[in-house]
Amino acid sequence: MLVTSKAILEASLQGYKNGKPFAVGAYNVNNMEQAQGIMKAAKETLSPVILQMSRGALKYAEDKYLRNIIMAAAEVNPEIPIAMHLDHGNSMETVKRVIDLGFTSVMIDGSLMEDSKTPSTFEYNVKITSEVVKYAHDRGVSVEGELGTLGGFEDGVGSGKEHLTNPDEAVEFVEKTGVDALAISIGTSHGAHKFKGEAKIAYDIIEAIRKKLPDTYLVAHGSSSVPAELVEIINQYGGQMEHTAGVPMDMLLKATQYGINKINVDTDLRLAATAAARKFMAENPSKFDQRDWSGAAREGIYLEVLSHMKAFKTAGHAQEVPNWDLEYMKAQYR
Repeated sequence: MLVTSKAILEASLQGYKNGKPFAVGAYNVNNMEQAQGIMKAAKETLSPVILQMSRGALKYAEDKYLRNIIMAAAEVNPEIPIAMHLDHGNSMETVKRVIDLGFTSVMIDGSLMEDSKTPSTFEYNVKITSEVVKYAHDRGVSVEGELGTLGGFEDGVGSGKEHLTNPDEAVEFVEKTGVDALAISIGTSHGAHKFKGEAKIAYDIIEAIRKKLPDTYLVAHGSSSVPAELVEIINQYGGQMEHTAGVPMDMLLKATQYGINKINVDTDLRLAATAAARKFMAENPSKFDQRDWSGAAREGIYLEVLSHMKAFKTAGHAQEVPNWDLEYMKAQYR
């Protein structure tokens, strides 16, 4: 069931309002094995899922290949609500391209200029986000914006600088743009090196924004947990990863209790795939069929996503997602 992120996140928002908060994981996809691993976990737990693709992924896999992989996932798993989402779009050109391909949800990251590294002005962010909202909503596609900037870099995304979201600016931004979901900066960052010292999340910012914007879906980017056991396996079998630090799972769960609805996960899937592939190749030196180590990587991704879906309490919520078809969504936005 291919739906918008709005439909999936509405279920999460209602859970929060009813005192049973849960978050929906948005997992980055670059190839078939990643999509299959994610969907195996979603099917086993009956979890709604957001499959998101960055500009880097669309370039790597060629966008039509990747689009059709997601469509196959929806066909093979009709009982699981799936949103096909653009992660960190940086221009109207990119947004138009993916909507034409059938994406049901887009993110426009107006917190950065189009070069993806320079923080933008509030005015620029409002302008580009408003333009995307108008274009996407006319076509029944939901929109995520971003206010504030995250530290770190990943897949060519990030400024390396951190600027936490101002709750009052968040209200003004949502009112002026009409975005469905808002990615907020709460202390997390992109990549596998999120904290130099103790891990911290600005729960007070989540709480303040949730109170001021009770009906806006809130998103946490840069939220991989970077499991130490996966890093250990990578290093045990030839890797050289040092000083990694992620967001502890209990902190992410607490963030959902304050009102976060969508949690982006990318690094953890990369670590899981790499750890499984390195271990397999080291233990099976005579094997040369790519399907063998790719299959091991797929299984590693499945196990990692399974743990996230349980930790985020997404499991069992697939049936709560409204089946809003395209014409209904267009009518909602008019």
